[in-house]
Amino acid sequence: MSIEARIAELGLELPEAPAPGGNYTPVVYIHDLCYVSGHGPLKTDGEMLRGRVGSEVSEEEGYAAARQVGLTMLATLKANLGDLDRVVQIVKVLGMVNAAPDFQNHPKVMNGFSDLMVEVFGDPGRAARSAIGMGSLPGNISVEVEAIVQIRD
Repeated sequence: MSIEARIAELGLELPEAPAPGGNYTPVVYIHDLCYVSGHGPLKTDGEMLRGRVGSEVSEEEGYAAARQVGLTMLATLKANLGDLDRVVQIVKVLGMVNAAPDFQNHPKVMNGFSDLMVEVFGDPGRAARSAIGMGSLPGNISVEVEAIVQIRD
């Protein structure tokens, strides 16, 4: 089954791939690796999920935001690769959680992203990962994720 068919089977909808918000490119290719710039939780209606996890939004809402970041990143990969079946492996993920100072469950929030990648790609969606808390993120988004993805021609 193709990755796009798998996404449809899961009942998921990708947002439009976001335009860069500054002087950078969304994806840089080095041989068979894609370095994907940080992405936020862009919904299909164009709005971002916002709020500090642990004070303004719950851990569960943070998980949902991280999952939405995954959908946003898939949209960018599709727009840049042309075909998500070119993805071989999600290699490395850095998850940044906009967290209240006393919040400690950053990995549980980031499971929203990681769980989605495994649902879509199977075991190749399981990546090495770091999950860290941040004092703030651009536009008060709840989660930002960057990734390294191995691709095939």
